[in-house]
Amino acid sequence: MAFDFCGRRVVVTGGANGIGLSVAQSFAAAGATVRIFDLPGEGPSAVAQTFGAQAYAVDVSDRQSLADAFAAGEDPDVVVVNAGIGRQASLLETSPDLWNRTLATNLTGAFHTVQLAASRMMHDRRPAIVLVASTNSFDGEADLIAYNASKAGLLGLVHTAANELGPYGIRVNAVCPGLIRTRLTASYFSKPEVIADYFRHIPLGRGGEPGEVAQAVLFLASDLASYITGTTLFVDGGQMASKFGTWNPASDAFDGQAWRRRQKQP
Repeated sequence: MAFDFCGRRVVVTGGANGIGLSVAQSFAAAGATVRIFDLPGEGPSAVAQTFGAQAYAVDVSDRQSLADAFAAGEDPDVVVVNAGIGRQASLLETSPDLWNRTLATNLTGAFHTVQLAASRMMHDRRPAIVLVASTNSFDGEADLIAYNASKAGLLGLVHTAANELGPYGIRVNAVCPGLIRTRLTASYFSKPEVIADYFRHIPLGRGGEPGEVAQAVLFLASDLASYITGTTLFVDGGQMASKFGTWNPASDAFDGQAWRRRQKQP
């Protein structure tokens, strides 16, 4: 079933690359009028021109930057809170600057976006906000203390915003992607010796694609999810459901990108 967002106005933060770009392109393909907010260094204007969107140079950690971008266009019907950063460092080596920069973008930036968006969405146009959280909202992957804390904080934002904005008809949900093939994760996907073990713990045996996350976002923003708010949707190939690993190197095969069942011997 194809999604229909004709006549709907959509804003996607961090929309110039990766998951955000796929989300923005998917909304545009479904008929929406799309605006992407992203850092000037990401070239949002050039990216937006490739699929008929509008672009605004925005730093989500700068509230005034966000406010100006929202004020420059019509009030949105759908806002996707996607902008985020992730830098690896152990707990003991995470500097105050890394901690503060990560939370300023991933959590405080999300708060600014939700608050400013909600004030412009109290209208009768079936408004929806979707935040891009992470499976790291739930687990404690090593060397990502700042990222993990920021993504866990998004769930508190989702729950509280859904509670307070529900009376205005604004639905607030989150998607929680696992390992998705993007510019930032490309190095992992290019190392079969690394991802073989990682993917062994994913029931579907592989990583995800940005378009698979985008489809989950569009569902949560659509009328098909009209009675869904305050929830999270995993887009992780079943990773969070697998405790001890699904795939066994003794009986299964890894082809460099995904695990497969070996054919049974007759």
